Amino acid sequence: MLGAIAGDMVGSIYEFLNHKSKEFPLFKDKSRFTDDTVHTVAVADAIVNGKDFGTTILSYTRSYPELGYGQRLSRWALSDDPKPYGSYGNGSAMRASPTGWWAKSMDEALELAELSAVCTHNHPEGIRGAQATAAAIRLARDGESPSSMRKEISKRFGYDLSVSVDEIRRDYEYSQTCQGTVPQALICALEAEGFEDALRNAISIGGDSDTIACIAGGVAEAMFGLPSGIEREAMGRLDENLAGVVRKFSLACAERAG
Repeated sequence: MLGAIAGDMVGSIYEFLNHKSKEFPLFKDKSRFTDDTVHTVAVADAIVNGKDFGTTILSYTRSYPELGYGQRLSRWALSDDPKPYGSYGNGSAMRASPTGWWAKSMDEALELAELSAVCTHNHPEGIRGAQATAAAIRLARDGESPSSMRKEISKRFGYDLSVSVDEIRRDYEYSQTCQGTVPQALICALEAEGFEDALRNAISIGGDSDTIACIAGGVAEAMFGLPSGIEREAMGRLDENLAGVVRKFSLACAERAG
């Protein structure tokens, strides 16, 4: 899960100032967590403490305002009676990594991912994006190869994962939809040679950089592990509240894995 947070931080300064190259400092002074991290931690908190997903995400959104939430999510958070609003935005996918890490089976991963999505993103594409992200993490944790992961995810979710990062970079345009970011983010992880390379792939294609790197980072952590230097950087940029949930969730996942 911390890999997703690291990706969010690395991408935070490139979302509206795309950098279509793999050459850049991984962390800068202004690299910070955004709404992607806050909602990822909210999902982890809900899972590890047995809370309701919607209530927990709502509470975190209100506790961390003005972090780049979309307009519809912001209206949802301010509502006296918040209801799902049919979104297929990539917010459901960027917060899904804890579901893949917690689940002991693919079925459980898909179920948790859907539950984490539908409180806001109850459009089929929103659910599919969250589930594809969780499934990729579950497959990586099961030791599946990148080629096997491509085939399984393409078959199960209908995403075209046959293109390369270089091909995406050539003409990729900004999108905040699941269908316009999740396949690209997964390819950035599946084509990578290591965790850091996955983040560099994600930033290099442009677009919604923090979210693409967040999704790619969550999957890449399951594939390669998280380098200790990146782990320190990411944890050091969290406040104590968020860091405490990350530590508790990581320990609980380790205990579940046996």
